Amino acid sequence: MIGFRPLPVPATDLSYAYGPDSIARTGVRPGSITEIVLADSTIYPGTTRRIWIHVPADHDATVPARVTFCNDGWWYLDPAAAVRGGIVLDNLAASGDLPNMIGVFVDPGVLAGPEGPVKHRNAEYDAFDERYADFLTTEVLPLVAERFAVSAEPSDRAIVGGSSGGNAAVTAAWMRPERIGRVIAFNSSFAQMPGGNPYPRLLSETPRKPLRIFLHAAHRDLNWNAAEENWFAESLHVAAALAENGYDFRFVVGDGGHSPNHGGVLFPDALRWVWS
Repeated sequence: MIGFRPLPVPATDLSYAYGPDSIARTGVRPGSITEIVLADSTIYPGTTRRIWIHVPADHDATVPARVTFCNDGWWYLDPAAAVRGGIVLDNLAASGDLPNMIGVFVDPGVLAGPEGPVKHRNAEYDAFDERYADFLTTEVLPLVAERFAVSAEPSDRAIVGGSSGGNAAVTAAWMRPERIGRVIAFNSSFAQMPGGNPYPRLLSETPRKPLRIFLHAAHRDLNWNAAEENWFAESLHVAAALAENGYDFRFVVGDGGHSPNHGGVLFPDALRWVWS
């Protein structure tokens, strides 16, 4: 018989090691990156933001490409940050693990304020409505389509995000499954959505939507052992509802707190699965 052992107090520096897909490889040519400044928005009036379009070196321009939107744009693209999106896309394209695909890295909006720029991230990402999906598909995607041939099929579009960006990823696909069919959400902050986490109830009450969803949670996420506003528990509730209602999904749980590290390490395999 093994006696009860309490869970250890987590180390503040707990981290997962990156695999070879997240490290620039000798012999893999980096893709091209086009930066766009979106000076205003119809859906989010007064906001400005930057967008980066990543195209792998061997991209086939004659074939309408699939598209992966990444929330928190530069933070996901930055080769020195936690996700290293451009490096990952280059490596997976070179190894043939991804279809002909374009990465679109979209920063959250910024508003001009009397004392300087005001972040519009939570207003965009935590809202439970169709605006962010509409923004991506009617304002951002046409900017991509002006430069590259892109597919019109919803199953040829994915969205990726972490924390509030994970909320935005799930909500965009939920609201507009006819436009976005694949989701990767790391450490989603469902607990802080205005009005609370709507998904466990909606997943049980709504006919199944044609979505493929990769969901990640951290065991030591915020309030992980609290009775209320438990970020880890809310992700568990969503995963259980996805399973109970027959969704095409994967759920990965790691240790650590509300950190982007584990999601960044998982990013290559999450892309492989969601696009398989």
